[in-house]
Amino acid sequence: MDRNLMEALYRKALGGTVEEVTEEYGGEEGDLLRRKVTGKYVPPDVGALKAYIELADGDDILSMSDEELEREKLRLLNELKAAEENKKKGGGNEHHTNK
Repeated sequence: MDRNLMEALYRKALGGTVEEVTEEYGGEEGDLLRRKVTGKYVPPDVGALKAYIELADGDDILSMSDEELEREKLRLLNELKAAEENKKKGGGNEHHTNK
């Protein structure tokens, strides 16, 4: 499986804050007039979580109970929280930018 696809699916499953950039151009030369950068919260996506689990583990997601799905969701959310805390301690700055 393509690593970039799995990473994107993982981020979508866990949700988080993304950086959103809005740029306004104008004038005869098409110059940049205004650039606005904001943080936008994206909630966890259950469909992406199901797809990620199915592709990563090869399990049949349809056979999982609601309780199993909830446990896996919580496990992944805790894993993300730990990774974000480690990133903050290390001073890393990784942002997802939409143009």
